[in-house]
Amino acid sequence: MSFNEKCYAVLRKVPCGKVTTYGALAKAIGKPLAARAVGNAMNKNLYAPQVPCHRVIGSDGKMVGFASGISKKIKMLKKEGVEVKNGRVDLDKFLFELK
Repeated sequence: MSFNEKCYAVLRKVPCGKVTTYGALAKAIGKPLAARAVGNAMNKNLYAPQVPCHRVIGSDGKMVGFASGISKKIKMLKKEGVEVKNGRVDLDKFLFELK
């Protein structure tokens, strides 16, 4: 399985109304230093919305990177019930713990 496919397989576990971070996704696939590579994989995601790359955010809860634009990412997250305030998500409330 390719790096990208591993990312997508793990990301499919993140439920509607929750988010994960690029770093957490990298760690979950056994590549803890590969957060930027995860971002690249999300940018190349051909399986959206089945692979919900809009649910991946920065480690500080900030909205970063989305091929369709940050405003679309925020709109999609809000539609799922994720609160986005000042371009950030409260990770204490919305972070999904990947294992």
